[in-house]
Amino acid sequence: MTTATTMRAARFSRADRRLGVEEVPVPQPGPGEVLVRIEACGICLSDVHMIDGSIDCPLEEVTPGHEPAGTIARVGTEVPYWQPGQRVVIAPGRACGSCRHCGDPLGCLAPQTMGQNWDGAWAEYVIAPFATLVEVPDGVPIEQAAICADAVATPFSGLVERGGLRPGETVGVWGVGGLGVHAVQIARLAGASLIIAVDTLDAACRRALEAGADHALNPDTVDVPVEVGRLTDGEGLDLTAELSGVNSALDQAATCLGRYGRAVAIGMSPDPIQLTQNTIFFGYCNRSVLGHDGYTRRHLTQLMRLLASGRFDLSRSISEVLPLEEITQGVERLRTKEGNPVRIVVKP
Repeated sequence: MTTATTMRAARFSRADRRLGVEEVPVPQPGPGEVLVRIEACGICLSDVHMIDGSIDCPLEEVTPGHEPAGTIARVGTEVPYWQPGQRVVIAPGRACGSCRHCGDPLGCLAPQTMGQNWDGAWAEYVIAPFATLVEVPDGVPIEQAAICADAVATPFSGLVERGGLRPGETVGVWGVGGLGVHAVQIARLAGASLIIAVDTLDAACRRALEAGADHALNPDTVDVPVEVGRLTDGEGLDLTAELSGVNSALDQAATCLGRYGRAVAIGMSPDPIQLTQNTIFFGYCNRSVLGHDGYTRRHLTQLMRLLASGRFDLSRSISEVLPLEEITQGVERLRTKEGNPVRIVVKP
């Protein structure tokens, strides 16, 4: 249990786009809440986009960070099971608490995200509803548990549940960054018979091959639809995932689908969705384009089990661990892709 009254936190100001570490009060858990001492929190590209203004921040000031893991420091009233000292990873979403569907965890009309709608985990401590906690098994490194809270769980649910990936299907992954490299690993783990990765960076293509892709294509040097056709004997792909948020990549991913193929849009950006293929052919082939965001607590639990069993390895995903005081440098490195990082993690 912490006795500290203040803590260090990275605060973002929407008015001037300023991000800096400040001393702020340690928050206190209310009914149904826990206080978690943060030991690792990933830097996500959506954090970068919120800071640069590409994604709107609903608050005037907020502590970003939505890939958190640490140790419970204190529990509020009405909290079952959880106790101080337990290692946990936090699913960073919650229901708005006021819409007509909030009794259904998946039905909320205005779901909220830690680090955007309430203070996140680029800080020494964070408040979380107890229902968002998942225990981190002994032997699972806390940094790997932390990045599961978005960089891994989002493509995991996107491919396996939203995309309905089945063993033996052929898969394409567009964008092999912090989410895409895990999508390659997940597709292999789920039994894909063929995995084709697509990225404009040669370093990302090499990373895809190291992660388990069968082929990696650079669209600047290869006609991707033609090559996909050749690699699939003209049948196209069963499932494609777009993880960069670039519309041209989503269009290409949809173009490379076979009959009854599904394209899942996992990457996010302000770009409008525009597909170039005509609706006659799209409809004749019974193709689908599916939007996707987030995951359920069940997916995070499954990932912890996979990590603990050794069937899933994220040891190469932690590109760098920085102290909280270097958060602005970490954000800039991710923005510029300096060193081709998968995930930069902050350790307060």
